[in-house]
Amino acid sequence: MKYYEVKFSISPYSDDAADIVAAIAGEAGFESFDTEDNHLTGYVQQPLFDDALLRQLLDTSPLPDVSVSYTVSEAEDRDWNEQWEQEGFEPIVIDNRLVIHDGRHMENLERLDHIERPDHLEKLEIEIDAHLAFGTGTHETTRMMCASLLDLLTPHTPAPPHLRTSRILDCGTGTGILAITALKLGAKEAVGYDIDEWSVDNARHNAVINGVDSRFTSLLGDASILKEVEGRFDIVTANINRNILLADMPAFVSMMAPGATLLLSGFYQEDIPLLTAKASELGLTLVAQLDDQNWACLQFSLL
Repeated sequence: MKYYEVKFSISPYSDDAADIVAAIAGEAGFESFDTEDNHLTGYVQQPLFDDALLRQLLDTSPLPDVSVSYTVSEAEDRDWNEQWEQEGFEPIVIDNRLVIHDGRHMENLERLDHIERPDHLEKLEIEIDAHLAFGTGTHETTRMMCASLLDLLTPHTPAPPHLRTSRILDCGTGTGILAITALKLGAKEAVGYDIDEWSVDNARHNAVINGVDSRFTSLLGDASILKEVEGRFDIVTANINRNILLADMPAFVSMMAPGATLLLSGFYQEDIPLLTAKASELGLTLVAQLDDQNWACLQFSLL
């Protein structure tokens, strides 16, 4: 996936102003930032870059005494996660019920043997080999989405029994972690899609590692690819930025079976009113909310 490198000029510069500009750019689809020598540089996937939206957000920013301008250039085409991929990540425990690991730090799993296991599972572990794809469990939004799936699909919850043999649609699948979690919890089938070819291939790879590839389909494309997908889904997950969620929510709802659940994350708490209003327009009812730091995760039901 090709990226744009956007260099922000902030005058007068301060760390607080840079943090606010980064948060604003994050709403416009930016994924990562560097700060060096009183300069802020942001990186955004080329297909997701919306210059008009970024300018609009900056013009309405809470920085009345600060001037912000920026220049855009194509970023160097390189493996952005190369060092991270080589180093891997420490095992992550979610709600004492799920362990996510990279397959390389297995010795550290011994200290996690105390975690609870759902009665119908021998062992709930997920191995993620991440290559240029988002979703290892290290981010707050991924952890909240996994926790929500645990609550929906484990038998000690009041969720309808059919959800434990449900079809899952994972929008912006990344590493495939959400689809894989659902499948290992007993879902019968999962379909994921992503605009990034690396992510599509990586999700398939991770499904193989976790032994669920026969029940997982990974597609390349945006929400328009859903026109080619047959049937309806019992759970739809989308861990994407706010603006894509707002634009694609009608497509998500069109794929939901009656009584289906929609799980959304990838946005800040202050974005909740916009998302709940859009959901209400589409016939969705908010049934649960999780918060972690300033990130949020919303669970809706289609009644």
